[in-house]
Amino acid sequence: MAKQVYKAWGVHTMKIWKTAMDIKAANQRGSHTLSELMGIEFIEAGDDFLTARMPVDDRTKQPMGIMHGGASCVLAETVGSTAANFCVDINTHYCVGLDINTNHIKSMRDGYVIATARPFHLGQSTQVWGIEIKDEAGKLVSVNRLTMAVLARV
Repeated sequence: MAKQVYKAWGVHTMKIWKTAMDIKAANQRGSHTLSELMGIEFIEAGDDFLTARMPVDDRTKQPMGIMHGGASCVLAETVGSTAANFCVDINTHYCVGLDINTNHIKSMRDGYVIATARPFHLGQSTQVWGIEIKDEAGKLVSVNRLTMAVLARV
């Protein structure tokens, strides 16, 4: 059998979900967590991506009136981590974050930011995700790379 290759941001896609992808279930997983507190809502999924949005408001701003850099990291880790957990059999495995890297490109004062996670690597013990955060006009706000550990349930 040919080795599976995931081409992030490319035109060739393949279905990556091992647990049935369901936007409603993704939103329910975030109930009573930091993502709910910050207003993060999953809005779209495709064969190889998951998208969520977050409001830029008093919950997500820093004292200068712009979106807090940590809020970008929370959004990126939320969408990437949720996607990662749909890429494993949730009955036997789960994923947790190992590392996140964020480069802030543009500041935001209001509206929504939209984050889309796509995999660079889906391995047996690690996953690496690229998450682009954009404003409502599609302008890049930040680029993020998230590394996840894949762990067996015991």
